[in-house]
Amino acid sequence: MILASTLTTDLAILVLAGFIGFVVISRVPNTLHTPLMSGTNAIHGIVLLGGLLIVGLSGNGSFNKVLLVIAIAFGTINIVGGFLVTDRMLEMFKSKPKPKPSGEDGHEPAGDRAHAPAAADGERAAP
Repeated sequence: MILASTLTTDLAILVLAGFIGFVVISRVPNTLHTPLMSGTNAIHGIVLLGGLLIVGLSGNGSFNKVLLVIAIAFGTINIVGGFLVTDRMLEMFKSKPKPKPSGEDGHEPAGDRAHAPAAADGERAAP
């Protein structure tokens, strides 16, 4: 009887947390997605560290260790993917470099190798 009520309470908390999380995230403006992603990456890093500690402290149960290794693998994938997405989003906000003028009149400088005469067959061009 106690197990059923505990399970029901835990499932209710899980469903409510999922619903509240969806509502909160859906109302975040686009400009705040990058800081939010960075924050969740930090939280997942703490979760990953906890999983690694539990693997080291767990007993000889192989089932528990397999589940922990799977959880650590998924956590690592989530962290790496989050940082990749964050990096890509931050690249969108960087200003693009302005093209450099190659010379005063728009032509290549006279000392450039591209305008040096080609060497004849068998000869090496001077450095």
